[in-house]
Amino acid sequence: MDTSPDPTTEADPGAADRPHPYPVVLHLVGARCLVVGAGPVAARRAAGLLDAGADVTVVAPGIGPEVRALGPSGPSGRGVLTVTTRPYRSPEAAGYRVVVTATGDPGVDHRVAEDAAGGGALVNRADSGADGPEGTAGTAVLLPAVHRDGPVTIAVSTDGSSPAFARWLRDRVAASLDPGLGDLAALAAAARARQLRAGTGADGVDWSGAFDRVAPLVAAGRVDEARELLDRLIGGDPGRTPASGGSGR
Repeated sequence: MDTSPDPTTEADPGAADRPHPYPVVLHLVGARCLVVGAGPVAARRAAGLLDAGADVTVVAPGIGPEVRALGPSGPSGRGVLTVTTRPYRSPEAAGYRVVVTATGDPGVDHRVAEDAAGGGALVNRADSGADGPEGTAGTAVLLPAVHRDGPVTIAVSTDGSSPAFARWLRDRVAASLDPGLGDLAALAAAARARQLRAGTGADGVDWSGAFDRVAPLVAAGRVDEARELLDRLIGGDPGRTPASGGSGR
């Protein structure tokens, strides 16, 4: 019998009994979001929100070069960035959909988080581990390490316990994936749309088996062949079930 201590509970005795955060994906196009702080961490948070299409306001007494480099419409041109050079004014955070506070001043971060939570906003504190494992109002949103390929988003979270480990694991997962996931997702979406237009169900289709055969073609850059194969595997008789495995070549 293994009597060695569980490293998780040894590091945090209450970890085994604590509920896990609920993972979600937020659509934020046009949503008003606030980032308090203007250093490197705040800039990364603002860039992520801008990339999601949010209208982002950055408030800070001084603006760092990383925030200035984002430009008026963010790195992808999808969101709108407004930079206000002044201290945070309580309770302005209550008027936003998502609030990130990354000032480096625990007192300011705590006040921003309380204001945001009081107004019903989703709030993330960059120093969310600073107040102990039970967290505060400022840990309602834990931001994962993210890898994207087209419409595919892969997120890794450690419940905020180790962002560095989350980034390491994300990179390992991303490196293990075949190229062309975004293209494969697009093919799958188009195939599903055709089924919906035709009024045929997808319950009888072995999608996993189909993807196993189509993915190697996409990874090799043979997207047209992959599309034709996917159509054959799921088209025609909606109850047809393709065999798993094989390269489809």
